[in-house]
This record gives sequence, C-alpha cells and structure tokens, in this order.
Amino acid sequence: MASLYDIPIQTIDGTEQTLAPYEGKVLLIVNTASQCGFTPQYKGLEVLHRELGAKGAEVLGFPCNQFGSQEPGNAEEIKSFCSLTYDVSFPMFAKIDVNGEHTHPLYRHLKGEKPGLLGTEAIKWNFTKFLVGRDGTVLKRYAPKDTPESIRADMEKALG
Repeated sequence: MASLYDIPIQTIDGTEQTLAPYEGKVLLIVNTASQCGFTPQYKGLEVLHRELGAKGAEVLGFPCNQFGSQEPGNAEEIKSFCSLTYDVSFPMFAKIDVNGEHTHPLYRHLKGEKPGLLGTEAIKWNFTKFLVGRDGTVLKRYAPKDTPESIRADMEKALG
C-alpha cells in the first residue's frame, strides 16, 4: 500500500498534489462543511493552526457534502465562506466523499488505520478528525463533537 504521503489530493484551487509537503509534520485532517452545527469549529481549528503551526503542526480541511447536504457550495464559495467567516488560513482541499463507493483514497486510508466505534469505518458526520503523527502513523480518530480545544493536548504530545 502506498504511503499516506503518496496519496493524490487536489487543493481547493484545483492544483493536483500529494501530502508529501506535509511529511514530518503532525496533521489534523478534518472533513468540513459550511452549514453544519459543528461549523463554528473552524474557529478552533484556525487557532490550532496558528498556534501550533510553528512547532510543526498542520490542520488540513477537506469539505464534504455527504451529510445533510451541508456543504453545497463550489470551491470558490467554500473558500470565500471560510476566509470571510472564520479567517481560515490553514490548507483547504477540493470537496471529497468520505464514505461510499467514491470514498477518496485519503479517507479510505485514514478509516482503515483508525476505525471508529466497534470497528466501523464509516465517517458518521462532518468534522470527524484524524490526528497523524510526524511519521505518517494515524494516531487517533475524533468524533465530530470533539472540539479542537479538546484535541490540543494530543497534538502537543505528538509534536514532542
């Protein structure tokens, strides 16, 4: 199986790349949505990005419209919403599927490494989070209700 860093992804601007630029960093990968009850978590995610970024952490946002159609916008609308509403400066990527037949390879990898409760792999809702260590190991999976603030200590521990 390919390394996490070899998985092809697309930035919100449409640029094809992999996660290779993030190798050696602690990552918090989140499936996001602009019209969700958990959307205010963007604020806490941005705080983590700004405060832990210099230590080697990155928050990566992957918009998803699979839960209650809560991310209906196109890339430009998502970018504008994140910037104007939450001053998001962490990397955002193209809208993806996290479940089902068209699950993005990144989420296939993350879910395989860290299944949820009772071994189920399905993502239950927006703002499910995965913490990835500097070596690419998926360390932990967090439920949507787990706030960025509650994850900070785990990120700091992973940073060393």
